Amino acid sequence: MTYSDAQTSYVRRFARSLLGKPDISIPDVPARTAQTIASDLAAIPETDWWKYAFSREPMNGCFTDGQRREMYGQAVECGQRKADEFKQKYGPVKPEEIARTMGIDVCFPHMPQGRSRILFAEFKEPDTICVYQDGIDKGRTLLAEEGVRQAMGEDTDLSQLLIAHELFHVCELRDPSIWTKTYSINLWKIGRFVNRSPVMVLSEIAAMAFASRLNNVNFSAYVLDAFLVFGYSPLAGSALYEEMMQGAGRKPSRPDGKQ
Repeated sequence: MTYSDAQTSYVRRFARSLLGKPDISIPDVPARTAQTIASDLAAIPETDWWKYAFSREPMNGCFTDGQRREMYGQAVECGQRKADEFKQKYGPVKPEEIARTMGIDVCFPHMPQGRSRILFAEFKEPDTICVYQDGIDKGRTLLAEEGVRQAMGEDTDLSQLLIAHELFHVCELRDPSIWTKTYSINLWKIGRFVNRSPVMVLSEIAAMAFASRLNNVNFSAYVLDAFLVFGYSPLAGSALYEEMMQGAGRKPSRPDGKQ
């Protein structure tokens, strides 16, 4: 296994879209600063996150890059379209207020109970969104560091981004006709028999796009994967940062912040 393979394997175990699974075998990567991670990742345009997003898809090896790009774009469009519908319906209010208007209980426990992993937020069917305060507190501490909030935007609200992400999953539960729930691909066809399958990662891609759009931020919510993990482990966050930068075709900054 190459260093790159080992690093990617570790990162995938540690973080899978807004949640982390701590692992003691941290790859030997140089730790960056929160400012470097925030600045570099926030600068990646929405269209360049497809490779990182699909690296979390169990069937990723079944697709070509062209298919990944196309599905990624459709999922982003789905999430952004739903966010625009919410803006028109509810006006300029916070996702938390929208959730409560929809009959969703939003709670802020310190940490998840009985879990062996770091978890930032989750939707508990049928009507509860939990945002775990420990991760938010760590993230807010990072936001207070020099240059970080400027990189991510003065109005960035970590808890509202997480709530919005989970709110999209509420929409999926309540509306089975939404694109992420109806889209499927042909895995194989023999005569009249066709095996179709959903693509699980499309739900996460759409939820990320929904969260960014509803919160009016100028970066992909995927940035939070590395940023919030960094609050627990700068080395793990830095390893994830490297994977994201490489996936977007960009050269990671050196530990001193220079390219």
